[in-house]
Amino acid sequence: MRITRYAAAVAAAGVVLAGCSSEAGSQAEDAAGGGNEVAEDVSFDAGTTMAELNEAGSITVGTKYDQPGFGLLNPDGTPEGFDVEIAKIIAGELGIAAEGIEWTETVSANREPFIQNGQVDIVVATYTINDTRKQVVDFAGPYYEAGQDIMVAAGNPEGIAGPEDLAGKTVCSVEGSTPAQNIRDNYPEANLVTYDVYSKCADDLANGNVQAVTTDNVILTGLVAGNPEGFELVGNPFTEEPYGIGLAKGDDEFRAFINDVLEASFEDGRWAEAWDRTAGAITGEPAPEPPTLDRY
Repeated sequence: MRITRYAAAVAAAGVVLAGCSSEAGSQAEDAAGGGNEVAEDVSFDAGTTMAELNEAGSITVGTKYDQPGFGLLNPDGTPEGFDVEIAKIIAGELGIAAEGIEWTETVSANREPFIQNGQVDIVVATYTINDTRKQVVDFAGPYYEAGQDIMVAAGNPEGIAGPEDLAGKTVCSVEGSTPAQNIRDNYPEANLVTYDVYSKCADDLANGNVQAVTTDNVILTGLVAGNPEGFELVGNPFTEEPYGIGLAKGDDEFRAFINDVLEASFEDGRWAEAWDRTAGAITGEPAPEPPTLDRY
């Protein structure tokens, strides 16, 4: 699917991106009750993470700050996006209002350390579930299925149609991400450069320093929406990227709780509503079918 469709949807919705607050974010804020319905009179077994968070009345959530549609910092200093709304749903079922969420920026390379060190309670940050990461953290979910794709300059002057065409090209991604590792492992003839955030890759593409940017399609869609005259999406996903909620290794009760919350949100429509207010407002696409939870 060419990004021109997305750009048209963004223009029609009046969405303003590239570091600014979006209509998607405003809709999410206006509909905060839908995304953060706070459960009342909830109780949890003593000693569980759920009980501790409920008693504290707060939760620390790691998320991205530079990804339109999923996690983007708006001018008032709070993040907005689909990941943010998923975190609000989880917090609400713990009896915690949106005001009780402490947001912490996580980039791809620090998500595991932040969980391991207790700097965050959960990470909701376009966080692909994979076996390597499962060695040090646990995951609930997935709550969304993405796929790795490629973003190029408008008009695709290099004629890049897929990852095989990256040979000899300078390609940008983010350190610590599964897309970057995939390029290293499977497309070594590409000249890979990495940063800590994708917005720097977008800047390099705009300046002609790289010929392509690669990461998950939904992340790239948000970047293209911020500069539809400068970028386009190749539109040929070549991996499967199941997004999960990262949490401390071995906290089985908390993982089961989050999975139960996700499943309930799939069934009662809160998940689809969160999508429509955020990522859906950018892509112009209705909410997809929710993925199947992996209760490993």
